[in-house]
Amino acid sequence: MNRMEELDAEEIWQEPVDRILARLMTSAVGLDATEAQLRLKTFGPNDAATVKRSPLWLQFLSRFRNPLVIILLVASGLSAATGDVASFLIVVIIVMISMTIDFVQEVRAQSAVEALRRSVAVRATVRRNGTCLSVPTDCLVPGDIVELIAGDLVPADSRLLESRDLFVNQALLTGEPYPVEKQCSDAPSGADDPTGASNVVFAGTSVISGTATIAICRTGGKTVLGHLATSLGEKPPATAFEVGIRRFGLLIMRLTVLMVLFVLMVNISLHRPVLESLMFALALAVGLTPELLPMIVTVTLARSALELSKRKVIVKRLSAIHDLGAMNMLCTDKTGTLTEATIKLVRTIDGHGAESASAYAYAYVNSRFETGMKSPLDEAILASSRFDMTGWKKIDEVPFDFERRRISVLVQRGAERRLIVKGAPEELLRLSGRYEAADGAVLPLDPETRRCFEATLDDLGAQGFRALGIGSHVVDMGHVTAAVSDESDLIFSGFTVFLDPPKASAGATIRAMTAAGIAVKVLTGDNERVTRYVFAEIGVPVIGVLTGEQLIHLSDEALIGQLPKVNLFCRVNPQQKLRILLALKRLGHVVGFMGDGINDAPALHAADVGISVDGAADVARAAADLILLEHDLSVVREGVVCGRSTVQRRGAPGR
Repeated sequence: MNRMEELDAEEIWQEPVDRILARLMTSAVGLDATEAQLRLKTFGPNDAATVKRSPLWLQFLSRFRNPLVIILLVASGLSAATGDVASFLIVVIIVMISMTIDFVQEVRAQSAVEALRRSVAVRATVRRNGTCLSVPTDCLVPGDIVELIAGDLVPADSRLLESRDLFVNQALLTGEPYPVEKQCSDAPSGADDPTGASNVVFAGTSVISGTATIAICRTGGKTVLGHLATSLGEKPPATAFEVGIRRFGLLIMRLTVLMVLFVLMVNISLHRPVLESLMFALALAVGLTPELLPMIVTVTLARSALELSKRKVIVKRLSAIHDLGAMNMLCTDKTGTLTEATIKLVRTIDGHGAESASAYAYAYVNSRFETGMKSPLDEAILASSRFDMTGWKKIDEVPFDFERRRISVLVQRGAERRLIVKGAPEELLRLSGRYEAADGAVLPLDPETRRCFEATLDDLGAQGFRALGIGSHVVDMGHVTAAVSDESDLIFSGFTVFLDPPKASAGATIRAMTAAGIAVKVLTGDNERVTRYVFAEIGVPVIGVLTGEQLIHLSDEALIGQLPKVNLFCRVNPQQKLRILLALKRLGHVVGFMGDGINDAPALHAADVGISVDGAADVARAAADLILLEHDLSVVREGVVCGRSTVQRRGAPGR
């Protein structure tokens, strides 16, 4: 079998697709499992941050480079030179036993933690042996064919084979916060810059909306992200925890050196033997200095990670245990933490509150044809009953994004072509100029009727119901693509009404966290009335509310002034969540953030402790420091208790 040709970075986006597949020795059905294993051995794990570990015996010997251990051995060596061989042997044996015990415990603990981390590793849908499999992304190899949907992290530098309404966030590579559209093409745009090429996607970027099929071309350290990591240095920047440990160690070292010099000078001034004075000073240095502090900290944190795993918390970053114990502010979404996250569609109504068959039909068609990762609300619509889709055909789509808060699909049925829009009810009412009456007539949406519809929405929120707005309008048959500009002058059909019951344990958990010195702030995309209802049901008072609209008009200084008086933020977008988080950190809080969606990734990355859940979007799990195996706020509280007990046990410095 001929050897697979490696592709240069420029060739990935400049070569025709057929040529790319031929050089990768693959096809649209993917590799077979045997070939994939051979390539994995050849190219290594698909991990840009992979650090090659030394053999265990070298790791063990490296522990003796500790200057304090060297001092201890030198002191005992001087004792042997003066004839005290017994003392030398005793010291050497003690050092060897200490080093061996710590080494074995640390290796075992780190191995167990690594196994736990792999259990929540980011996975990808790859075609192997003609079928689709879910495998960890570090097992992917050049030539693999991978399918992407909204919420996925792009696992490697890849060429697009198929795409539909694909928008990718490349901020990690380019710094540009807005998603860029990618399309399958042999003639890419952005020909002067690989990251600007429209027909390739890069490792570390994330899919915001749409779907795609990609051929992996370069993995691991050969990706653009891998080169970037190399140029920035192999070792990541020290965390605040590591800085604290280093400063503490330097403080102890300075005090020890000063004490040793002082004792040595006193002994010499009293005309004591120089060798005896030196031996005494060295013994004092060994006694004063906690030479095993780094190993004790690592072993303690690793063992605590195992304890947290028993409480359904998996630790991705060991020092996050310290930060979890120090946390005094937790920001979280509402769904799944304050509610059961068992969303059900209860009814579909028009603006006056009467049942509406057309609103349900349009909502179902929109959810059925929507590409990418469907929201729990979409799943609830599709699970409610089976709607007859005979005759419906999808033409195009404007994917969902968190700024517009809606999704549009262009569909055709018979001789009629219609744009159906589903999203935040306030937005749908704003975009609608007409409405569909109970008898099917289309009437103008005058101010009085609009106020009536808004009152219906408010009543739903007051009763704890969530709602989506449904609107549409007919377009001419020559309309073959959907655009954001088409989302205007809609005919409002009604609301889909959902119920997500409050979680019975949430109130008690929040009160327990408050008693432990942890303030909880809720950041949600839902409206104020729905969230106030949930707060009332779980028995937690609302001390203040800020909406996304109000945040737009607040300066950073004004927001900081409002934060102590607010515990509920409604209708906030991803950038506003991040802004709130950074403002809390400016106030000196140690902030945790709990989220599971694509829109939560920026805040998870910026938080002192990012907390996500198993089953969350890939981009959210990748950004988090801790993964909860159970979506429950009480698990976070138990984790905080464990984190604080760990800090107390080891006595390491805080922030």
